[in-house]
Amino acid sequence: YEECQPGLGLEFLKEVYTAIQLILQYPRAWSPLSTNTRRCLTNRFPYGIIYQILNNEICIIAVMHLNRKPFYYNERIK
Repeated sequence: YEECQPGLGLEFLKEVYTAIQLILQYPRAWSPLSTNTRRCLTNRFPYGIIYQILNNEICIIAVMHLNRKPFYYNERIK
């Protein structure tokens, strides 16, 4: 994003950081994709944070572009 417009890369990072902070505060607030896996969408960018709740810990699996092949991150979960 930084190559597209100066400062936009930082805005993207802030958006991802904000989403992760929300996940940490409210880990079960987003709909499950599977038993332990959930996705939190960013507000300004077409990305979702894929994460799992395992033993009361949050594990970020991917910061996924929403137009990318669905479930490509499954390899990371195994």
